[in-house]
Amino acid sequence: MAGKLYIVPTPIGNLGDMTPRAVEVLRQVDVILAEDTRTSGVLLRHYGIDTPMRSHHKFNEHEALRGVMEQLQSGTTMALVSDAGTPGVSDPGFLLSRECRRQGIEVETLPGATALVPALVNSGLPCDRFVFEGFLPQKKGRASRLAALQSQPLTMIFYESPLRLVKTLQQLAEAFGGEREASVSREISKVHESTVRGTLEQLVEHYTAEAPRGEVVIVVAGCEPATAVKRVDKYAEFKQKNRKQP
Repeated sequence: MAGKLYIVPTPIGNLGDMTPRAVEVLRQVDVILAEDTRTSGVLLRHYGIDTPMRSHHKFNEHEALRGVMEQLQSGTTMALVSDAGTPGVSDPGFLLSRECRRQGIEVETLPGATALVPALVNSGLPCDRFVFEGFLPQKKGRASRLAALQSQPLTMIFYESPLRLVKTLQQLAEAFGGEREASVSREISKVHESTVRGTLEQLVEHYTAEAPRGEVVIVVAGCEPATAVKRVDKYAEFKQKNRKQP
């Protein structure tokens, strides 16, 4: 009889956000696949969980996939956790989940912590419909992705590193217009949690003067239909003017 894979969200900050069901699953499975065993070890010790762990991260998931699938096929039950939040959402997990589906292994994903929903609701921007963009491409494809999002009418959510926050806000302002409403949430559920709201131009000014720390979620208002074509023309002009000369 085949085993089963549980995808288990873990707290993004406050350890109290762990659900009782998640604790129970991590205690009962045979093996826990962890993005970083040191980080997950802190959580397991906090809840008195002594289930064996094994590393499963973006640098080894391709190589490890075959062995994991063989164990699942032989009846082993496993739980997949990332350092924080829900595996598969800008974290390792998609490859394993997809392979389980292909090979008929049951996958159960528990509800739990994620950074994008609190940041979206905190932003004060429309949250009935939205798009999650995760991390923008760092280099190749970044400009074209921003250009494609200029006329996006839905609220947009981005993940970003604090080291790249100001540059990303500047690029968003160039692409969407500095007057576009947005918010930046950082350190969600932690002691120094904060959300700053304003226009993209105001956020650039704020975080240029006050360097951010901790993981960041940017939420940006969708495009007003009347300004969509105007913004596309303006951004094309900006890219042409700033294109590197040969």
